[in-house]
Amino acid sequence: MALPPHVVTLVDLLEFSAGAYGPRELFGTKRGETWVYATYAETKTIVDRLRGGLAALGISRGDKVGIIANNRLEWAIGAYATYGLGGAFVPMYESQLEKDWVFIIRDSGLKVLFVATPEIYEKVKDLPSSIPTLKHVVRLSGDGPGLSYADLLEKGGKAPAPLVKPQASDLAGLIYTSGTTGDPKGVLLSHGNVMSNIIAVQAFLPFDASDRSLAFLPWAHSFGHTAELHMVVSVGASLGICDSTDKILQYLTEVKPTILFAVPRIFNRIYGGVQKQIEGRPKPIQALFRAGLAAATRKNKGQSLGLRERLLLLLAQKLVFSKVVARFGGRLKYTVSGAAALATEVAEFVDALGIKVYEGYGLTETSPITSTNVPVARKMGSVGKPIPGVRVVIDRSMMGPTDESGEIVVYGPNVMQGYHNRPEETRAVFTADGGFRTGDLGYLDDEGYLYITGRIKEQYKLENGKFVAPAPLEEKLKLSPFIANVMIYGDNKPFNVAVVAPNLDAVKQWAASAGVGGNGDLLGNEQVRAKLKEEIDKHSTGFKGYERVRNFCLVSEDFTQQNDLLTPKLSIKRRNVMAKWGKDIARLYE
Repeated sequence: MALPPHVVTLVDLLEFSAGAYGPRELFGTKRGETWVYATYAETKTIVDRLRGGLAALGISRGDKVGIIANNRLEWAIGAYATYGLGGAFVPMYESQLEKDWVFIIRDSGLKVLFVATPEIYEKVKDLPSSIPTLKHVVRLSGDGPGLSYADLLEKGGKAPAPLVKPQASDLAGLIYTSGTTGDPKGVLLSHGNVMSNIIAVQAFLPFDASDRSLAFLPWAHSFGHTAELHMVVSVGASLGICDSTDKILQYLTEVKPTILFAVPRIFNRIYGGVQKQIEGRPKPIQALFRAGLAAATRKNKGQSLGLRERLLLLLAQKLVFSKVVARFGGRLKYTVSGAAALATEVAEFVDALGIKVYEGYGLTETSPITSTNVPVARKMGSVGKPIPGVRVVIDRSMMGPTDESGEIVVYGPNVMQGYHNRPEETRAVFTADGGFRTGDLGYLDDEGYLYITGRIKEQYKLENGKFVAPAPLEEKLKLSPFIANVMIYGDNKPFNVAVVAPNLDAVKQWAASAGVGGNGDLLGNEQVRAKLKEEIDKHSTGFKGYERVRNFCLVSEDFTQQNDLLTPKLSIKRRNVMAKWGKDIARLYE
């Protein structure tokens, strides 16, 4: 059902969907061994009660309400209740560093803060004494002093608050970008920004009220926030809430989703896991798997198959592919990938299983969707065409005369209002005619499909004058089951080197089967190093000679958010990696 013209804000969205899909299931939560779903009508009732509770705390138009929590029912209820008072919602990740929470709470001017766990509550409970705007910290779980979520629902039940109808231009929220350098930046997104994305994409992607998602992509990230949470609500679909990424595989078989929203890392894990399993199967099954993949890929590209290929594909689907799809619950039809580039071979692999992959592109600053592949216009390797109402221009002014790529500049109703409290940085990212400079490198082909080739601030020049964008090769190398993380470096150097954090479990398993290493230092073992070099070389095919890694060091510590080497969206904090292993990198050039 298409949204009617009067639905122009996220408040309108919930009001419309609650009326249109009232008895249908919306949010599913695992309680014990059972999944319990709140319907659209029940969700609206809880939102109304929490709105009254927030109003009792003094929340009104223009105020900020924040949350530190992973995906959960209360997250969605808190967001929609805040919108219904004319307020702005400010999400944070449980995995963020405490200093980032404090910065965001202070910078945004939060008045009320929801927190997911007693442990987080203990860390932030005293902040109202040092941050003047923060008046209340509300516990979502656990017993103890202070206000609880249940208290607010009780207050709201006794004293309902009238619904405030914001304008499309009013602020809906601040989503703080997890910058790889410096403090996070608060991106100001209006109701109109987010709704323009939903309306544009809803017309093309084949989702409806019969669909169900498993929500493991954080709603604190703009992709999960718009493309999953609000998009699902807009079509009357449902979702099961994944409370821990460790439970994804278990929950897939229980929730049985028809659609998944995920970042490339998830698809890469699936790809790597299946490849590893197939390697352990008998040779005929391995051959059938490869032949089936090849036939399915040809078929998906519109090429005709011979009788032998058709028979091999049918066999592969029955004996191999069906078992992989069953691990996703058996009903999965579509996947939507965003936030980073998805390797073509991974996309073709998922597609060959019979699960359509729609890869898109965008940033927090573009609400986030700028372009996406859709059923009627899909090209593997691209991130699709710009969505209706959005225009993309490639600025090659800073590039060489033979460069195909340039900076991607975006125009449209999805472009943010600016950065909170950062007027100079806001001016710096806008062109004179209102285009948003994304900082990403890419090009448009003759048919209007957009391709991403790197990030300007990550691009560097080798000693020979060649430019290198390291991220595409880094993502390709992480497809190796032996590589957990990698950072490539070569700024003003004669060649590229890398810091490689191996998948230690995979390395140990290989070493044991190959009789390598004994009880010694595996990462210092020359045979292990040779194996990693073999993996690096194998996964570097398709890249130019000067882009490849010539030398590398192995480190035993993975890149994580906890050691401040990854952002919450899992981008590498290159400056921090350099600070930690800079001396090791320097020795690679000796």
